[in-house]
Amino acid sequence: MPELAIILPTLNERDNLAPLIDRIAAALGDIAWEAIIVDDDSADGTADEARRLARADPRIRILHRIGRQGLASAAIEGMCATAAPYVALMDADHQHDPAMLPHMLDRVRSGQADIALGSRFMDGAAADGLANQDRLAASGWANRIARRITGMDLTDPMSGFFVMETDRLRVLAPKLSGIGFKLLLDILAASSTLKVAELPLTFGERRSGQSKLDRVIAFEFLTGLYDRFFGQIIPTRFALFGTVGAVGVVVHMSVLALLFRLLGSDFLWASIGATFAAMSFNFWLNNALTYRDQRLIGFASMAKGWLGFCVTCSIGAFANVAAATVLEARGVYWLLAALVGIIIGAVWNYALSSRFVWGRY
Repeated sequence: MPELAIILPTLNERDNLAPLIDRIAAALGDIAWEAIIVDDDSADGTADEARRLARADPRIRILHRIGRQGLASAAIEGMCATAAPYVALMDADHQHDPAMLPHMLDRVRSGQADIALGSRFMDGAAADGLANQDRLAASGWANRIARRITGMDLTDPMSGFFVMETDRLRVLAPKLSGIGFKLLLDILAASSTLKVAELPLTFGERRSGQSKLDRVIAFEFLTGLYDRFFGQIIPTRFALFGTVGAVGVVVHMSVLALLFRLLGSDFLWASIGATFAAMSFNFWLNNALTYRDQRLIGFASMAKGWLGFCVTCSIGAFANVAAATVLEARGVYWLLAALVGIIIGAVWNYALSSRFVWGRY
């Protein structure tokens, strides 16, 4: 029976796995452990490499996820898949030092802390792996917000390297959003009674590959915050879909003004051009953000998805106009009738495109 399970969420980390497993084995010594590699269907063959390692070492297991992406959700699935009494989360890119695992485990096992985390910003720590100034600034900004949310005076509440009891995680799991990439913040926000111990971490350079966080760190952080505090009122994905739709209105009006006012096109054709421009923009942004965990890739998939999105939005537009017209004809104030029509059209577009364009709600 392993005492500690190390969860390694991966996306295109093939070359990092074997040397990381060697480092983990050297660091843990006599401590019984297992490594659960949770791979989001990497294009570079990470899952195949994990299976190769598992055939040579029974302490290594692989969860190969198809059609699902996201670091936090991968970590939760991996943590709930082990029988080990203690669980650790760490990156597979070598920026987290496995030599800290025995010390973190000792803090939790002795009862000194419910969670022991590696901090990049406390005295004695180093954040060389955040040499990029944009990443360093983003981490500092996110940490300040996280401290306000959790009410805990921690130096690094956004750490992605920590150890805790597995049973405690399983109790909290139903309360966690699983959105974004910072699971620790989600855990701390879900339970305000946790005792936390921070240990200084030397945050190293990535060994191989390129970070996937730079492009999406702010977006996924804000999405996670929204889901934590407002997701029960308006579902997060629908809120994103509506936000993209609102931006699409700006695109529509800008293109309409360009074609009609500046280029002198007929209003009908200008309106048609603006509509398709807005639909195309909304499809691209929804694919990149709203449905990022199941986004369409490749020309054929994108073309089919764009066509389906245009058809579903056309149906939604008809539902919008029909509902508003009926309500106004029955005496409802025109502004309220239009608002109801917009909501009906948005819900219709969301439901149809979620099901028939991206394949799930």
